[in-house]
Amino acid sequence: MRKELLRKLALWFIPPIGTLLIRLIYLTNAKRFHLPNVIPSEPVIFAFWHGDLLMQPYLYYQFRKDPKANVLISDHFDGQIIARIMRYFKLGTIHGSTTRGGAKVLIQGLKSLSEGYDIGITPDGPKGPRHEMSDGVVIMAQKRNTKVIVYSCVPSKFWQLPSWDRFSVPKPFGTLDFYASEPIDVNGLEMEAAKAVIKEKLMEHVL
Repeated sequence: MRKELLRKLALWFIPPIGTLLIRLIYLTNAKRFHLPNVIPSEPVIFAFWHGDLLMQPYLYYQFRKDPKANVLISDHFDGQIIARIMRYFKLGTIHGSTTRGGAKVLIQGLKSLSEGYDIGITPDGPKGPRHEMSDGVVIMAQKRNTKVIVYSCVPSKFWQLPSWDRFSVPKPFGTLDFYASEPIDVNGLEMEAAKAVIKEKLMEHVL
């Protein structure tokens, strides 16, 4: 009972505080955006490592002035907190894992793409291994003939948490370099080859 109460309190208080901290980090840093030459108007899949999730809504805003995206989020407790923070950034969420019982979440992702939503996904989430890709991003891209754009945020100063994903938190008063790749087409590639192409781009700006 006590644990349940503490969780409810955490879900009430942590998301607005976390959102405020993210906005403060963004506002107190200089920003540089490295964007692709082509920004598709049709829905795309945005992929980024789990440990690089924190600042990605701001990169998404460079693509869509009117956000219309669903982010695949773990259905664990920490995922519930992240989902509530995403709402403050006007982003929807799909709960689940593409590796454990993944059929349902993949169906929801495919449905969202068909309805005109972009999809945000951490290919090594929700629990790792770190920088090891699941199949979900490739399955969705190939079934909906959708391009993949890889995101990265590289802060000049940061803390790195001792979690499985080495989650990075930028420090204030530095510089944030946001990178987005050119759209990647994985149609016609075998699964492992497609994953290798996306992973190569994801590894270009790893902290």
